[in-house]
Amino acid sequence: MSEIEFSKELKSYNTSIEGLVVYDLPVHGDNRGWFKENWQREKMTTAGLPDFGPVQNNFSFNDKRGVARGIHAEPWDKYVSLGSGRIFGFWVDIREGSSTYGEHFTVEMDPSKAIFVPRGVANGYQTLEDNTVYSYLVNDHWSPDAQYSFVSMFDQSIGIDWPIPLDECEVSDKDKNHPNLADAVPITPKKVLITGANGQLGRALQELYPNADCVDRDTLDISDPTVLDARHWRDYGLILNAAAYTAVDAAETEGRADAWKANATAVANLATIAMRNNITLVHVSTDYVFDGTRSNHAEDEAFAPLGVYGQTKAAGDIAASMTPQHYILRTSWVIGKGNNFVKTMKMLADKDIKPNVVNDQIGRLTFTEDLAGAMKHLVDTRSPYGTYNLSNDGDSASWADIAKKVYTLAGHDETEVTGVSTETYYEGKTGIAPRPLQSTLDLSKIKATGFTPRNWEEALNTYWKELESEEN
Repeated sequence: MSEIEFSKELKSYNTSIEGLVVYDLPVHGDNRGWFKENWQREKMTTAGLPDFGPVQNNFSFNDKRGVARGIHAEPWDKYVSLGSGRIFGFWVDIREGSSTYGEHFTVEMDPSKAIFVPRGVANGYQTLEDNTVYSYLVNDHWSPDAQYSFVSMFDQSIGIDWPIPLDECEVSDKDKNHPNLADAVPITPKKVLITGANGQLGRALQELYPNADCVDRDTLDISDPTVLDARHWRDYGLILNAAAYTAVDAAETEGRADAWKANATAVANLATIAMRNNITLVHVSTDYVFDGTRSNHAEDEAFAPLGVYGQTKAAGDIAASMTPQHYILRTSWVIGKGNNFVKTMKMLADKDIKPNVVNDQIGRLTFTEDLAGAMKHLVDTRSPYGTYNLSNDGDSASWADIAKKVYTLAGHDETEVTGVSTETYYEGKTGIAPRPLQSTLDLSKIKATGFTPRNWEEALNTYWKELESEEN
């Protein structure tokens, strides 16, 4: 057996390939032999190893020095280590879109070292001693339908400096016939799923994620328990949940069951999928989880929903927060492609109707372009997981104030809009859900990540030009 360097400290080293990390493992030895913790989740993740969720442990026994295997890439992560012996390990990045595509890295390993191999980094090794046991933890099971790719270890363009010449090694016929790096098929990134893809936010997300899988309730019912096994979820890395039941008044009466299914049960299903398959879940919440008694709502404010819609959304927030990799974006007064308040006010102005609009509900508009952009920003910058408020920036305003802005843009006098209280507006009407009167969201947390949404008045002016362009 080779001499093992005994260490008492877990250390990590980055490599020339993005995400490929080498670890020195603590090994404890005496005259009987040695002991090591080969995989210890808490210690490894504290040291920076991704919490990649291994589901299978494989061993490869090599009875003699000079066995060469590889170079193989699979659509899963690996954690490679040795039980005995010594290897010369080599890796080549063939991930589509990777900043280190084509780079290679080599290192000699004995049982005191391990290496985390990200999905799509091709993996191979050459044994340097007899009786070498090669171990690898993986976070998915082999499937005939999965994407695999290979690179020839004989490709001199890679530039690997072999300790044992390859013509002296035992190599399988299959490994001898792999394509050169220039002809290798890149491993594609994990998939993105957009739920509620045909809604206002879903459409904005599609513009930012043009290659995403897009579903609505007709194509994938996320409230049904069968969704847990409806797809090979290990192929996905990100779920953007833009699906919701938003008929606030109907949720109080005939839509109550549907609201709970869409806003709570469906989110719980997505959270379960995310937890089981190491997926990042991005979920959209609402100011309706609060009672509106505070003038400025921070992310840590306790839930106090006034109606069924708010209750179901609060339940969904709790479910989404159970998965380790989650972002919850709490928003208000959403405006995007489709029917919305601005379009309604424009239609009334075009018909010379002088509306009554509530003037005691205070908040800010949120344009879907900003909301979708914030979602992508959090994911791309790997901001800390958790809940973030997101609306457009600027001074708070009432619905009546916003209606007056729309009437002015439409060439009307803002005095054509009459402001009335919520109580007056709904007087005599039945089946009306209670509304929070204060919906202004504190934006300091998301701004600290480097994302600053547009002023809502600026965004409204841009949106108005788009509406006019569509009409012309």
